[in-house]
Formats: sequence, structure tokens, C-alpha cells
Amino acid sequence: MPELVVRRVAHSLGLRFRLQAKDLPGKPDLVFPRWRVAIFVHGCFWHRHEGCKKATMPKSREEFWQSKFERNVERDQRVIRELEAQAWRTLVIWQCQTNDLSALRDTLAEFFEIDSASR
Repeated sequence: MPELVVRRVAHSLGLRFRLQAKDLPGKPDLVFPRWRVAIFVHGCFWHRHEGCKKATMPKSREEFWQSKFERNVERDQRVIRELEAQAWRTLVIWQCQTNDLSALRDTLAEFFEIDSASR
């Protein structure tokens, strides 16, 4: 499960977090109150990761799916705007990015300005 991969990598960097904070817009997958950071782990299919091979369009009921995906993307953008308006920094990690643990570790370390080599 992609969320578990992100949690494990974050923990290995010494980052401590809360899970699915219901008090924040969009219920981020991981919340880092100390840094006011909210991380969303998005499935490439459901959240339409542009350019990703997993973001395919189903062959049946195309209008239904197109509408559903558009609503998902609009909601994702609205939630990020709401969090940023409340002075939260946000990071979206795509499902396909959890396949490369080294790159994921580097992404998190860079975002949190941590020296990943020392951990």
C-alpha cells in the first residue's frame, strides 16, 4: 500500500506524523504538525497523475468516468488551496513514486530540508 511505504520512509528519516487528520481539509494521509506539513498520497488512476501509464481512461461509461475524474482533480486542487490559506505546506506523492524508495527518501528529505545521508 503506497501510504505505508511513505510512512515507513518518513519514519526512517526521523519524521513523526499524525494519520488522516479529520480536522484538516481533505484529511491528508500524513500530517506533520511541527512543520505544518500535510502530505497526500494519491493513486495515479483516481487522481489523474498526468503522464502516468496508470492514469488510464476506462473503456466503458467514459462520460461518467471523465466527470468523476474531473471532480476528483478539482477537489484535490481546492483542498490544497484551503490548506495553504491556513498556512500549511502541502506535498502530493503519487502512487508510482513509491516504487523507487531512494527517490522517495530524497524527495521527503529535500522537502523537509533534512540531510538524508546522515540517517
